[in-house]
Amino acid sequence: MTPPTGRGRARDLGFPVGVMEPGPLNAITDVAGVRVGQATVWNDDGAVARTGATAIWPHDGNPFRERVYAATSVFNGYGIMTSDIVLHEWGLMGAPIVLCDTANLGIAYDACVKYMSDLDPAVGTDDVLMPVVAECDDGFLNDNRATTLTTADVVAALDAAGTGPVQEGVLGAGTGTQMFDFKGGIGTASRQIQIGARNFTIGVLLNTNYGTRPQLQIAGHHLGRQLTDNMPHHHKEGSCIAVVATDIPLHPNQLRRLARRVDIGLGRTGSVGNDGSGEIFLAFSTAQRIPREATDGILGIEVMIEGQFWTHGSPFDLIFDAVAEASEEAALNALCQADTVEGRDGNRLHGFPIDEALAIVQT
Repeated sequence: MTPPTGRGRARDLGFPVGVMEPGPLNAITDVAGVRVGQATVWNDDGAVARTGATAIWPHDGNPFRERVYAATSVFNGYGIMTSDIVLHEWGLMGAPIVLCDTANLGIAYDACVKYMSDLDPAVGTDDVLMPVVAECDDGFLNDNRATTLTTADVVAALDAAGTGPVQEGVLGAGTGTQMFDFKGGIGTASRQIQIGARNFTIGVLLNTNYGTRPQLQIAGHHLGRQLTDNMPHHHKEGSCIAVVATDIPLHPNQLRRLARRVDIGLGRTGSVGNDGSGEIFLAFSTAQRIPREATDGILGIEVMIEGQFWTHGSPFDLIFDAVAEASEEAALNALCQADTVEGRDGNRLHGFPIDEALAIVQT
């Protein structure tokens, strides 16, 4: 067996995905400079591996030297995102983001430290590196009792990062994940907005591993209550990790508000933030790079005005709409792109039945 290829994106297949304009790639990489790389681990000899790593670089430089403002939000907290305390305290992200499986989170963390140490001699001497590593449990398909992810796999994802189209579905950190008791995986989308005379982009990337079948809905249609075939022999919770990128000049507290709006996008697909699922989201802005040093210790920055007269209309409403729509479409892209996968002990997650679902939605 080999990983299944993508089956098509939600909007191209005919599913409703909102009204706002996507970027040219309809991906997180529509935010200039953001790079994504993925490595898939698929093995049936010995320990069954259905896992991988997905890496997101915030810009084309060295994030240890040129940090970006960032913040996190938690919808349901049964999960791990490293450096979340640093992000809360400093509001600065100084490393690439790595997504992986729960059991091998430590390997991904160590690999990122080694990678950045090789990149920059100041790592570990002038300051320590605190990577951002976030996990989803892929243990229904992947052998959690074995070391299925290696340092080389994480390095491969970091090395593969590019600014072009982002592959979706069964690959990278989404290789072994589930979604509403169907196969889940990686999904991404973007939205373009205008504020005053300036154009901005918001991009979202998800690793989807959440939801029970009866919860699934698309465009208000409760599909999960009707699509009752091909259930796994038991439900396995997971998580959903979201990364939101934008070029809007925002400070960390504003970015926290953006990250929180991923909740809305997932909610439109039926998520309620199940108790055993870690819905953890991160948002960062590429508008400013924060160096380690500045003359007199002062750095001039640009930032969106907040607290406008709400009766006059706030641009944050448009920003929040864009995050919610992009998150919803990214989730649907993951669901549509991922096809059937069989993993350890014969466990199987079936692909979402696209034609049957379209017939219901278009009725």
